[in-house]
Amino acid sequence: MIIAFASPSQTLGAYYPPLIPSKFTLENLKSAFSGYSSILIAAFYKSLETAFIVASIAILLGFHAAYGLSRIPYKLSNLILGLLFFSTMIPSLTIAIPISATFIKIGLYDSALGLALAQELVVLPLTVFLITGSLESVPRTLEYQARVDGATFIQALYRIIFPLAVPGVVAAFLLSWLMSWDEFTFAVIISPVHPTLPILIYLESTARGDIFTGTVFALLVTIPVIILTIILSKFLRGSYMSAGITG
Repeated sequence: MIIAFASPSQTLGAYYPPLIPSKFTLENLKSAFSGYSSILIAAFYKSLETAFIVASIAILLGFHAAYGLSRIPYKLSNLILGLLFFSTMIPSLTIAIPISATFIKIGLYDSALGLALAQELVVLPLTVFLITGSLESVPRTLEYQARVDGATFIQALYRIIFPLAVPGVVAAFLLSWLMSWDEFTFAVIISPVHPTLPILIYLESTARGDIFTGTVFALLVTIPVIILTIILSKFLRGSYMSAGITG
């Protein structure tokens, strides 16, 4: 991050560059934003769109799947979770190539939705695992009492269970978002024409050799992460897996 504000004479142009530059400049930021403004905005928007699609789908499917797993015998639940994680054992490159061929046929190639669906293979198992742990700590008696008091299954699920599981759901949402935000393998194969931000950083810093522009782009990657973490920080407590049950 410091390199983005340092002059080339104190970094790449120096035989013994200092750990902390004595002079700072904004020229690197100006050249990066002036020369790549349209490409940068497009890549930033696509990364942002893909990350929110991935996180939303993961929570929508993961919460309901986790609820079912939390209400079945423990051994069977662990077996199903193990099967879900099987997809993460396969290298992403092996999965991405046949998926890209299929997406070309159905019109999802090089789209944010297609990339999000591919990334879901890695994100969804972990989301289910996290939310399952949160739901398992919610006493079942609360749900039973709600049903006795006249609540339907849907009312008990969304008015009793879900609010108690919100810390775990938020943690799963943030982790899903982060995994999609900096994902590389699926993005470089399924979305090469209109790249995401990590691919653009790779192209500028490695393929084209413009390290300073790549550093500025890398600095830009951290900004949404910081903002989202601050917004969701009130839900991220050390006891989030306890589903808000204290005392």
